[in-house]
Amino acid sequence: MKNKHLLIGLALIAGMSSCQDAATGDKKNETDKPSYRTPDTKLASNIMTPEVLWSFGRIGGVTVSPDEKNVLYGVTYFNKEENRSYRDLYTLSVDGGTSVRLTNTNKNEYGETWRPDGKKIAFMTSKSGSMQMWEMNPDGSNPIQVSDIEGGIGGFQYAPDMSKIYYMKEVRIEKSVEDLYPDLPLANARVINDMNYRHWDNWVDTYTHIFLADYKEGVKITEGKDIMPGERWSAPVKPFGGNEQVVWTPDSKTLAYVSRKKSGVEYAKSTNSDIYFYDIAKQTTTNMTEGMMGYDMNPVFSPDGSKMAWESMERDGYEADKNRLFVMDIATGEKKYYTENFDQNVGHLAWAKNGESLFFISDWHATDEIYNINLTDGKIAKLTDGVHNYQSVFVVGDELLATRVSMSKPAEIYKVNPKNGEATEISFENKKILDQLKMGKVEKRWVKTTDNKQMLVWMIFPPNFDSSKKYPTLLYCQGGPQGTVSQFWSYRWNFQMMAANDYIIVAPNRRGLPGFGQEWCEQISGDYGGQNMKDYLSAIDDAKKESFVDEDHLGCVGASYGGFSTFWLAGHHNKRFKAFIAHDGMFNLEAQYLETEEMWFVNWDLGGAFWEKNNKIAQRSYANSPHKFVQNWDTPILVVHGGKDFRIVESQGMQAFNAARLRGIPAQFLHLPEENHWVLGVQNGILWQRTYFNWLDKWLKDGKK
Repeated sequence: MKNKHLLIGLALIAGMSSCQDAATGDKKNETDKPSYRTPDTKLASNIMTPEVLWSFGRIGGVTVSPDEKNVLYGVTYFNKEENRSYRDLYTLSVDGGTSVRLTNTNKNEYGETWRPDGKKIAFMTSKSGSMQMWEMNPDGSNPIQVSDIEGGIGGFQYAPDMSKIYYMKEVRIEKSVEDLYPDLPLANARVINDMNYRHWDNWVDTYTHIFLADYKEGVKITEGKDIMPGERWSAPVKPFGGNEQVVWTPDSKTLAYVSRKKSGVEYAKSTNSDIYFYDIAKQTTTNMTEGMMGYDMNPVFSPDGSKMAWESMERDGYEADKNRLFVMDIATGEKKYYTENFDQNVGHLAWAKNGESLFFISDWHATDEIYNINLTDGKIAKLTDGVHNYQSVFVVGDELLATRVSMSKPAEIYKVNPKNGEATEISFENKKILDQLKMGKVEKRWVKTTDNKQMLVWMIFPPNFDSSKKYPTLLYCQGGPQGTVSQFWSYRWNFQMMAANDYIIVAPNRRGLPGFGQEWCEQISGDYGGQNMKDYLSAIDDAKKESFVDEDHLGCVGASYGGFSTFWLAGHHNKRFKAFIAHDGMFNLEAQYLETEEMWFVNWDLGGAFWEKNNKIAQRSYANSPHKFVQNWDTPILVVHGGKDFRIVESQGMQAFNAARLRGIPAQFLHLPEENHWVLGVQNGILWQRTYFNWLDKWLKDGKK
């Protein structure tokens, strides 16, 4: 289930930067907020705190200029006092150096991209009152509003020949209560006739449609043509799809987009998205992946436009199926499956300049690396290796540009040599903070499981680790359930943050996670409470053998499926743990089946509905529901849940908390009414960290900080 911190002084709230502003002047994007980047701010200590964690700059939206000389990207900083974020745009030479800050406004800028001729940078801002497209010079000067679409837009992109743009806009299809009963203008209600009435953290009152409009510099765009008129579905696919799912062909004649063209119960039960081609001249739409039943996503076109590559899953209703690489010959429609013998997922596809190979990112043994596949012979080469995760890759001349994170470092931009995998950092957005912090050691271990398999386990140590001491230790339970415990950097489940509080963290890649072959990944489906729970216990029992692990002060923590794991282990841990923390976890699987909005998930992972009495897989799943083992609970538990989490609704957390208190077990419930399946607000994020560590310290450190 797909991410997903601050105060040592006001300047540190927004972090530090090696950036300098672009030249100022009357035409410069005017400044209406103060700068929060103060390079000489010093931390109070070299140990991570929640405030420091929320002070890091968060890089995103990386794109390369048409001449491949500069990188455009956004950086988000958070202000604790105002409880909000600020996002500004920057450029940086692909060879590195000092970055140039282009914007410094109070409204934030999003969706940044280069105009195809490189003479303008376009972005979205709500400065005019609604989110609209703007352009400015590459140095940040002379910002001009380009679109004035009623209600605002949610994304856009130029056609390669700059004759048109597409933009995304929310449209209402069904009639509202106000439409049906105009004499009841104060009625606050919805009339619901089918499923898919809410998704992730929003009620589905509108659908995202794609509009086409003519583009001419200096002429404001006020309307466009809806290429999906009357359709009761969205493109791109909600909740996470963006511009990567709406792509122009190189000749500007066709728009490829991703949509799951189903509605109601059918939509809720299916993952079958397809790639559609909209012919601009003929105004016709063709399903290019018809008959391919799983997710088909993220099309990318070869430089000459003759081929399309995309990511494809085979089975409908399974979100963690193998992500395969397909390539289509546009002229013939022939599709070729290139990774049939590659037992790994592919993602973030990028064509080589000559169109003869593709670069992609794949997870193997808990790190995400860059690979290349030769389309002539199908040979795959792993280009990078290390203790890190690559998150994106772009081809720049004979080299690659990529973003990379690790458990010890947030995202930065790197230049990568495809011949030897050597990476050189060029952005250094967070260097000023990182240079002042002492990080704990991250160690990879292999642990034997109860069925004699080898399981990769990360162990993270406190920054000032002393092997002669004993440390309280946390078992981290991963969510997803199919989300690798790789070298991710999190602003909530941050292992260095946990280690800085003098905890050792044990983070196993238990059964059900990708990066270890599809068989390992798929074992968990229909086996909640089975082998993967034994894997968790194998990991913590192995750690207990170490003299520096205090086996009398063990904790167990996790969110989403990790929250389910925590609830389940609370009823089966045989006195191993002294404290539990569950965030947005599934507690009552029968209720979960009818409360969640994506039925395909519970149908696949639980095996079906709880009323299917002859369905052995489903009945095994529901027999392992954590609520059926509350009679065994004997350990203090903190329950956290977001009020806008429609994936696992807040009543799941409430049930668990109430059950603990009714049984006389010490418990606490942190309810975050405005948060969804994650925690995105800065003050809520800091509150989350404080509550988390207060609870652990109380029960694992005998109340001592």
